Amino acid sequence: AEVQKKITPWKLDIQEQEPELQLIPHQRAARMGKTHGALLVVASLIDKPTNLGLCRTCEIFGASALVLDSLRHVNDKQFQALSVTSERWLPLLEVKPLELTDFLQLKKSDGYCIVGVEQTANSHSLESYHFPKKTLLLLNEREGIPANLLQMLDVCVEIPQQGVIRSLNVHVSAALLIWEYTR
Repeated sequence: AEVQKKITPWKLDIQEQEPELQLIPHQRAARMGKTHGALLVVASLIDKPTNLGLCRTCEIFGASALVLDSLRHVNDKQFQALSVTSERWLPLLEVKPLELTDFLQLKKSDGYCIVGVEQTANSHSLESYHFPKKTLLLLNEREGIPANLLQMLDVCVEIPQQGVIRSLNVHVSAALLIWEYTR
C-alpha cells in the first residue's frame, strides 16, 4: 500500500532540485509560464507586512504578479515568515500609491478589468461574479478604496457576509477573490 508522507517544500534544499531557482525572478517566472498569467494583484495601498503575507496566496494560485508600494517589504522578517520564499517564484512590481492612478489607467488601456473588493450600491456578489481573464484586483486595508481610485474601478465585488462585523481582513478577502478567480 502507498503511504502518504507530508513534506514541507520550502524547507527542502530546492536550490539543488530546481534549476529555475538559479535564475533571476522574472526569468524564473517566464520559465514557469507565469509571465502571461492574467490576474494582477495590486497591494500598493497595503503596508502591514502581516497583510502582505498574501504574497504566498498569489504564488500558490498562480497570479501573474503582485504589486507592492515598495519592494523593501521583502526584507521584513514578518513578510519573510509569512511568504515562505514565495516572492522567489512570483514577480513583484513596485508602484507607489501616488502612481496608482496612472498605473490603473495603463492597465485599463491594456485590456484589464479593474476589480475592487468593496461594498457599494452596485457591488456584485462574489458568489455570482465571473472574473474576466485579464483581471486586476485592487486591494486596500482599513477605510476601503479611496474615492479617486474607486471611480476607476470597472467592478466592485462584495463578499456575502452574515455576521454583524462588515469587513474581513484584507488578506482573507484577497484570498477568497483569488481563489474564485482561479476556480
